[in-house]
Amino acid sequence: MPKRKSAVPNRAFKVADQIQRDLTELIARELKDPRVGMVTIQAVEVTPDYAHAKVFFSLLKGDPAETTEALNQAAGFLRNGLFKRLHIHTVPTLHFQFDRTTERAADMNALIAQAVASRSKEE
Repeated sequence: MPKRKSAVPNRAFKVADQIQRDLTELIARELKDPRVGMVTIQAVEVTPDYAHAKVFFSLLKGDPAETTEALNQAAGFLRNGLFKRLHIHTVPTLHFQFDRTTERAADMNALIAQAVASRSKEE
């Protein structure tokens, strides 16, 4: 008889997804730090033992280093808010990291547009 696949990886994705939704709401509604502006939570990666979570975010405007510092200082407050919302035994310690993916995508789009424009000038 073939072994059944474990549901643990799927559960980790579900927990990470729920943390992402709850953090988005907590930051928008309950976090009053003026250093934290328009933050978008891009992704959450949870360790297999649920002890730590990397939270990747992007900004509409503001200083990424200052916002990262503010979010990491507020991590305990946000974790406490997650305790009240999540129904899991261990709520992970949060580690915020600025996600430069959107900046890189904009740079790549600009390079592609520049290459297309220079090619059309040559023809």
